[in-house]
Formats: sequence, C-alpha cells, structure tokens
Amino acid sequence: MNKILYLSIACITMLHASDVTMETIDIEATVLEDVSGDEVKSADLAEALVQKIPNISLVRRSGIANDIILRGQKKDNINVLVDGGKIYGGCPNRMDPPTSHIMTNNISGIKIIEGPYDVENFGTLSGGVYVTTKKPTKEISGEVSFNMGSWNYKKAAATVSGGIQNIRLLLSASTESSDQYKDGDGNTFSQQIENYIVLHPTLAGTAYQETYANAEAYNKKSLMGKVYIDIGDRQELELSYTANRSDDVLYPSSKMDALYDDSDLFHAKYTVVNLGDYSKELSVLGYYSYVEHPMSTLYRKMAVSEAAAMTGAVTSYLQSSIAGVKVKNTMEITDNTEVRVGIDMSRRNWDGQYHTQTGRNPEGRPNIPDVDTDNIGLFAELEKRYDIITVTAGMRYDNTQITTAGEAPGNDYNRFNANVFATYDMSESLQFFAGVGQSSRVPDPKELYFKSSMGGSIGTPNLDATVNREIDLGMENRYENLTLRTKVFYSMLSDYIYYNASKMLNRYENIDATIYGFDLSGSIYATDIFYVDFGVAYQRGKKEDPLRTQTGTNLAEIPPLKANVAFNYEYAEDSKIMLETFGATSWSRYDAENGEQPLDSYMVVNLKVDHNFGHGISLAAGVDNIFDRTYAVTNTYSDLTLITDGTSKEVMLINEPGRYLYVNATYRF
Repeated sequence: MNKILYLSIACITMLHASDVTMETIDIEATVLEDVSGDEVKSADLAEALVQKIPNISLVRRSGIANDIILRGQKKDNINVLVDGGKIYGGCPNRMDPPTSHIMTNNISGIKIIEGPYDVENFGTLSGGVYVTTKKPTKEISGEVSFNMGSWNYKKAAATVSGGIQNIRLLLSASTESSDQYKDGDGNTFSQQIENYIVLHPTLAGTAYQETYANAEAYNKKSLMGKVYIDIGDRQELELSYTANRSDDVLYPSSKMDALYDDSDLFHAKYTVVNLGDYSKELSVLGYYSYVEHPMSTLYRKMAVSEAAAMTGAVTSYLQSSIAGVKVKNTMEITDNTEVRVGIDMSRRNWDGQYHTQTGRNPEGRPNIPDVDTDNIGLFAELEKRYDIITVTAGMRYDNTQITTAGEAPGNDYNRFNANVFATYDMSESLQFFAGVGQSSRVPDPKELYFKSSMGGSIGTPNLDATVNREIDLGMENRYENLTLRTKVFYSMLSDYIYYNASKMLNRYENIDATIYGFDLSGSIYATDIFYVDFGVAYQRGKKEDPLRTQTGTNLAEIPPLKANVAFNYEYAEDSKIMLETFGATSWSRYDAENGEQPLDSYMVVNLKVDHNFGHGISLAAGVDNIFDRTYAVTNTYSDLTLITDGTSKEVMLINEPGRYLYVNATYRF
C-alpha cells in the first residue's frame, strides 16, 4: 500500500515542465453518446450498457430495473452518478439498483470508468457509471417518440427545450408498460415459476395467484425538468428535478414483487469561471435523492395460504436517501498543467421495516434499522502534459461515520487513497497507457445490519472497509481502416465483503481475493458505408482462501468470456442496418457453495434498421433474438434472496426474453 501512495505523491510533486497546450484525456474511460437516440427499445439503462460495453454483464431481475456487473464487480463496488449526484436504490435485494432510477430517454451521454481512477467521488472501488442527462438549449427544440413491441410493450416520450435571454428550460416526460415477456420456450414469468414448482412442489406458495398470473410486468412513468440561468458572462446556475414512478413491478425469481418504486432526484450546480490566477473554474454541486420501495408477497399464493392466516401478505417497506455537496476548484498552473482540488460531503440514510396485513408479528420489525452513513472527503488531482506523455495523479482522504438506530454499534472508517495514470503517444496511430492505484469503499447498511423477517442478524456489524489495489495496462491502435483498444487489469482486493451461505447468522465477512482479466474492442472500416464493431471481455476471480466450512475458491458473479460483433451498413445519411450477434461461453467457474450454478453458453442474433425520412422524422425497427433462443445470463449468488428449495443446486434461474419485435417512430424539431 505504501509504495502506491508514495508513488502518487512523488508524481504530484515532480510534474512541472514543458509548455505544451493542455489536452483533456479520459482516464480509463469509455464514453457513450446520444444514448436517448440509440436506445429506443425500453428505458432500462442496464440492458443498454450490456450491449455496448464488453466488460458489463447483465443481472436479470425483471422486464425492467435490471442490474449490472462491471469487470466482476456489483453493488457498492461500483459508483453510479447522475449529473454528478449519487443515488442508491431502496431494495436490499437489488430490485431497484441505481441504474433503474435513470431513464434512457433522458440521457445524453454515459462515461464508464474502469478501475480505481476516480478521486472526486466517495467509494469508487473498482469503477463507475457516470450519467449525463439532456441539457436545455437556447433555441426551441424537442422530440416526440412512440414505441411498440412484443408482449404489448408501449412507450411514449416527449422532450421540449428552449430559452429566453439568459434562461434555458427543458421538460421531458415518458410513460411505458409491458406484459410479462416470454422466453424462447414461450413461457411468461408466471409460467417459469410454475415450471420450477413442478420439480419442487413444496414451493407452490411462490406462484402468482390466479388474479395476477397474467398481470403486467411493470408500468413506469418519468418526468424531468431543468432550468439553466446564465448570470453574466462567467457564471451559470443549473437546477433540475427528476421524478420516477414505477408500479406493480414483477420479479419472478424472487419471493416478492415491488408494489411501487418511487424516486425523486434534485440537483443544483453553480459554476463560475476565470475568478483569478488560482481559479480557472469553481463549481458547487448540491444534490438529494429519495427512494421508496415496498416489496411484498401480496401477489403470490403464499399470501392467502393457511400458513399465512395470521399475517396475510408480508411487505418489506424501505426508504433510501442521500444528500451531498461537492465543491471543486480547477486551476491552470501553466498551459500544460492543471490542478483540481475539492471537498466532497454526503449523508446516506437507509431505513426499512417489515409490515403485515393483519398487524401481527413481524409487524414493524426493522430489516435495516435507520442507518446513516456520513462521509467527508478531500481530494486533489494533477494533470500534466509532456509532449507525447500525459500523466494524471490523484489522491483522496475520507472520514466516514456509520450510525444506526438499532442495538448494534456504529463504525468509523478513515482511508487515504491515491492513483497514477499515464498515456504515451508513441505515434499518431499508437498509444500506450498504464495505471496503478488504490481505492476503498465502506460496508453498506445491509452488509452491516440487515435482519431477516424472523429477526436473525444477517449483517455483520464489525466489517472492515474493502481496499482495491489495482494495475491496468493497455494500448490503442488507430489506423485508417482499423481502431483497436486492448486492456488488461489485475485487482488485489483486501477485506472484500462476501456472503457466506454456510452460516446461520452474520453471513457477510471480509476475505482477500483477486480479480484479473482483459478486454479487446474496436472497429473495422471496410468502406465508407460498411464497418464492423467488435468486443470481447474475460475476467477471472479467486478467493485467497476458502470461506470457513467451505472448500471452493471461485469468486461469485464473475461472468464467463463474453463477445459481440455488429455489422453496420449506412445505406443513406443517418440511416443504417445493423446485424448484431453477442454471446458468452458456458459459466463453468462458479461458487456452488454460495448459491451459484453452471450456465450454458449462448449466442443471440439481433437485427435493427434506422431510417431517416428527413424533416425530423425517423423510424427504427428491429428484431432481438431472431432465432428465439432460450438462455439465461444471470447466476444465483446467495447474496440475493431468490426462489429456492433450500439447496444451492436448485435455485430458480430466470430466462432471458425470446424473440422480440419492436418499432419506434420519432419526430425531432
């Protein structure tokens, strides 16, 4: 650890020379643009990311509100920010991960950071997904879109923007709904559960009641409003509010469904430029997000069974919020040297209780006992350009205090982290890059304090913070007809927080582990109108030692080799045909002792046509999973509560959608 920190400090103090013009670089980042225009099939950000980024894999939970794994990491091990502000879901079972509270029709761009190369934001252990939403325009502009698809999928969205003098406004709204999708065998959510029950009749109570067996999979609405005010030539004030409302979201492989998921996001940012010699730009960001998530057995047969006569349906009602402030000052020391310093403060709260229809036990029993996570962090980053070499070095100090209204003690965490990242332009067509860094994240309230409906302590109150020490290497080739980007990484995780299914209580524990892998992506340009995009990614994760009472060392949620190839034909301006295939090898390295199981390999073919008619009118139509394959991509790590007969070998899998047809019409002005 000390070697990494000393190297970072040394680089920060020595980077002063040369008079080359500063060029901004993205550190270990992938940038996606025009997300709202490209992703027209649904508002699910997770599905959009999975098909674009080789290193991202899907965790299927429902027809919407799905989760992601980034380079073998999930949950709080990766950061998700919207316009600089953090958001956390309310569900301890990941029914509403942070990505589910961002609609793709509101997104202008996404930046994905891989590795510990972010000192501005608290808790970026192994990567981050940083979303930028649409900005207001000065001129009157907007768009209206309508989408229809298989399984009665319907979506309507509209955005309008414009300005008067120094004020710019934007208003965006959407609504969408869908029936339960069918897998390649023609089974709906309800039928997938019924098929599992045939083999495990003791779990008949997990089936949907007849009233809900053919219910919609979800109903989702969103509203986003923004006001940008130019205060003179050098100052700007940004205000925004986003409301997301989801009702009756079905989660077939879990024992509960969401009665609703509601979230509210508030952002305010003040920016002033050219204050003086020591401030090229000063920004102050304030944000607040609030999530309500009640999940219940109300739609399942267990709620009306004889065993539930005393309680009726059981509902786990959860609330999650975070409020934060970040102040950042950017200084241009010389034409080729830039320094960014700041302070980052936040308070996260997570609270939840069990409730019953009859008011009987476990009525009012806490599952997450009103936990506050208070953080204050100081950060500094220096970027320096030497002719053909660019070096960025950063450091961050965090003090975090976690307190709870329950009987368990609180925790204090103090961490100092740092990183160095460098790029070397060997020629106009060849660039090398390398990074080394240390980052950390504190345990979340579920890992520390979660209790089952019977009152058992699943969380472990004395967990240590996880530390990631990582090395990244790569190269990028840019030729006339080829671009190629290759990356390898090796991550050493100390006190990694892991779920031990062999224990009755305090199932989360600290372990040491490693994750390493590579990814390769690029494009081949055969002609001006025909090109091929491709990508492949692989990770391997191992525990240093088996967990207590266990023998295996495979790390959970490490997806197998994944690859995608897309053939693009631009037959007219802003019009193209894309034939895409993606798939993965079999999931043969898995953590069987903690709920995982083998998954078969798969390959899926999609077809999409985008046609621009001119005058602002465009049409997109496509077919996903053309050959109607039946396959699953999501494993069954016991950290999630899924339908099971109690053995790690018989956890219910949820299949991916079968053949899906869709059409989207858009008018832009």
